Amino acid sequence: MKIRDLDLSDNPLNQEHEALGIPPIEQIPLHPVIRTAIWFAILTLIGLVALGAAQVFGSSWDEGISTIKNTLNDPMFWNALLVGLLAQAVDGALGMAYGLTSTSFLLATGASPALATASVHMAEVFTTGVSGVSHAKFGNVDKKLFVRLLIPGIVGGLLGAVLVTQIDGDTLKPFINAYLLLMGVYVLSKAFRKHIASRKGEPKHVAKLALLGGFVDTSGGGGWGPVVTTTLVGTGHDPRTTIGSVNFAEFFLTLISAASLYILVDETIWHVVAGLIVGGLFAAPFAAYACKKFSTRSLLILVGLLISVISVFNLYKAMFM
Repeated sequence: MKIRDLDLSDNPLNQEHEALGIPPIEQIPLHPVIRTAIWFAILTLIGLVALGAAQVFGSSWDEGISTIKNTLNDPMFWNALLVGLLAQAVDGALGMAYGLTSTSFLLATGASPALATASVHMAEVFTTGVSGVSHAKFGNVDKKLFVRLLIPGIVGGLLGAVLVTQIDGDTLKPFINAYLLLMGVYVLSKAFRKHIASRKGEPKHVAKLALLGGFVDTSGGGGWGPVVTTTLVGTGHDPRTTIGSVNFAEFFLTLISAASLYILVDETIWHVVAGLIVGGLFAAPFAAYACKKFSTRSLLILVGLLISVISVFNLYKAMFM
């Protein structure tokens, strides 16, 4: 029988759990598997930064400066920067919808589904890596749930990468936008849904849920958080460990998906990726401010309406223009 180390103090988080009928927060020690995953994520991010710098300045300093100037003169870089700014503001305040928001906007600018989802996932490697490590260091990651999510999520992501790169972009766009519209409506519905009583025991059907979440995340450019996190939390499982575990597993899913899409997508996307990353960095203060000033219900309504309206516009363009 597992002995749980519960935090029974009368802190604000436990008061919220009590009001929602959810058990007190659990103190989870840093498991060796999680510790190894943390170091892998940190070293991977350092390696990617070094690789990017080597590609830009590898030939010569002057050529690197010229590459940066050309990127700054590219309109797609600034479009991606604005997309990353908005998407990270939404994700930082709400905890989800970075991929959905980014992909919706990139499709609206005329990017193909493969280019949009590849760009988003390559930028997300950095955001999910930092987020996942932070959750793990704060003790928000449950080892058992993390492991159960990991492999099925990666398999689903690989299947989604094959789908989005092997089907003609014009054929796939209406289906991707329809999916984004459904996800926007789903997120919007969360704003008006009453809390569900907590559920005891281990989460069920985690592997199936992770497989579906990974597939729709890569094929649709987003959806891991709305599919996996909202399903588990919505059925009464502990929000803190669920969000932390899902976030950390997302880094590995995103890393594998991004590598697969980089191999399969034969398009130049680095200026778009750079724009998404830079925009996301500038969005952090606004996200913190929005999270402080707006209620969760308001943020859910805003992101749901945003994704739904953009998806309807993209569907109209795909079918009638």
